[in-house]
Amino acid sequence: MSNIPVITISREYGSGGRAIGEKLAKELGIPFYNKELILMAAKESGLSEEYIKKTEQMKATSFLYGLYMGAQQLPMNDQIFLVQSKIIRELAEKGPCVIVGRCADYVLRERDDVLNVFIHAPMEYRAQRAKDVYEREASNMVDYVKKQDKKRASFYNYFSQNKWGDARHYHLAISGQYGVDYAVEILKRAVETFPGGGR
Repeated sequence: MSNIPVITISREYGSGGRAIGEKLAKELGIPFYNKELILMAAKESGLSEEYIKKTEQMKATSFLYGLYMGAQQLPMNDQIFLVQSKIIRELAEKGPCVIVGRCADYVLRERDDVLNVFIHAPMEYRAQRAKDVYEREASNMVDYVKKQDKKRASFYNYFSQNKWGDARHYHLAISGQYGVDYAVEILKRAVETFPGGGR
């Protein structure tokens, strides 16, 4: 496959989106970026990885960021988003890759060589997966999963002009409930027949 697009993956919490993206990248022989973006942003900004990890999905209106308003031109998570967006554009320019989260579909919206995917799954499946695979513990796992989804939606809706999870903004929406292998096979077929322009 010589015309592999850049693949962005947005996902509901617990749906398996990260695992799907990671295996897809491995089978296509292209780079995979998820937590790696935190390390890259840390090097670019001079901030610590832990600080970026804690702040990258918090709203700019958070009280924490009000403390920085006097010294910073933009709230810290806005600055981090801009740094990560720059890195995402640079990675896409280098060639095909899989990028998970961080509004990558929106950041790369002007490119015609990008396949945008949204991974979802039933709540019961996600709650069980959060417990079994992620080893999360909560008195009410469904509420915990909903809270994580809300954080992702708030982040995406704040930094983009789109609505998180709205199928109109993605090329494909796939349920992760049938497993990683099944989703990867669907995506490989989508990549093979991708009609977008190559770079």
